[in-house]
Amino acid sequence: MSAELKAKELGIEFTDDAPKAYLNMVARSGKLLFTSGHVSAIKGKLGDDLSVEQGYEAAKECAIAVLKSVHQEHGSLDGLKVVKLLGMVNSTLDFTDQHLVINGASDLYHDLFGIDGDGFHARSAVGFVQLPTGVAVEVEAIFEIK
Repeated sequence: MSAELKAKELGIEFTDDAPKAYLNMVARSGKLLFTSGHVSAIKGKLGDDLSVEQGYEAAKECAIAVLKSVHQEHGSLDGLKVVKLLGMVNSTLDFTDQHLVINGASDLYHDLFGIDGDGFHARSAVGFVQLPTGVAVEVEAIFEIK
């Protein structure tokens, strides 16, 4: 099943009618799509008022927002390969499970694009003392147009 069909099966809808943002949400360079950071609606700090499970959901939420922007630029999820993710986690100084939080984004992309195929990506998961407006997670990605 294609990534596009899998996304629709999971209830992810693509309207492709978002208004132009202050910044380019997806910049195309050759066969690469670079996304701006997409933030979660979930706010808070991991290691303080949010659990790893809540952070996981925030990362998944960001990953879906990234997909919506990529879809608006490319017109489909089909024909794409996930190359790299950067996951930023709003966390306390002693929180060390950023990688488990960002699995929320990686797991979704593995499900949609295949863990043994186009969804197998490089990734960084890092902690920040604060993210814009107090959001829990921010994710950006690079996709290749095959």
